[in-house]
Amino acid sequence: MKKSFSILAIVCTLLFGAYASFAQDSTAASTPTEQPAATDAAAEGDMPEEQTFHQLLKEKFIEGGAPFMWPILICLILGLAISIERIIVLNLATTNTRKLLARVEDALQKGGVEAAKNVTKNEKGPVASIFTQGLMRASEGMDMVEKSVVSYGGVEMGKLETGLIWISLFISLGPMLGFFGTVVGMVAAFDAIQAAGDISPQVVAGGMKIALITTVGGLIVGMILQVLYNYLVSKVDSLVNAMEDASISLIDILVKHKLTK
Repeated sequence: MKKSFSILAIVCTLLFGAYASFAQDSTAASTPTEQPAATDAAAEGDMPEEQTFHQLLKEKFIEGGAPFMWPILICLILGLAISIERIIVLNLATTNTRKLLARVEDALQKGGVEAAKNVTKNEKGPVASIFTQGLMRASEGMDMVEKSVVSYGGVEMGKLETGLIWISLFISLGPMLGFFGTVVGMVAAFDAIQAAGDISPQVVAGGMKIALITTVGGLIVGMILQVLYNYLVSKVDSLVNAMEDASISLIDILVKHKLTK
């Protein structure tokens, strides 16, 4: 539930920021500005002001058409929100397994299995949760410990991979929406050619502009989210490998503890 609220908060913040930014520009564009009447001759020699990247981006967004660009932007915002939430969760789930194993082994030697369980219960992360499940089955034999560790390891791996399927969806959906805008823009360009009976650049420029801008927007969304997705997959893989190595080490420690009793 907390994860859902955090994702919703990030999405609302990003959506509100995007909407406020575009609304502010639209209001500024619709407000007339006073210009001195006596400076017409001087203004003719002035160079036009260079647009900032932010202004250029919003101008291209408007030129691409709201029906096509807003869905692409929403895909980017949702994908970024889930990616940020996953990055935070996965980094918090990272545990120093060597220190945890040393503490568990020391607790086993001094206070037995109960002391070791107290150590793992007070530690956060999937590795500590797996250790707790294994220690709870320590009295039932090593076979039960191994089965419990393997089973609960699969559960923790599923938790780590939560949300990745949605990021993958937006990676595919963003460019697809861009290509959809491309097709619609090309259709509009051919309709304009048919209506005008001419194939001059002025006739087809509007439809071609929509086609190219939506394609660029969709590809940008796909590239950004693909980089984040690959980072998250590599992070999950590293955590899973750490879980497997730590689980084997835990079983070895329990076997050693049983032999020394």
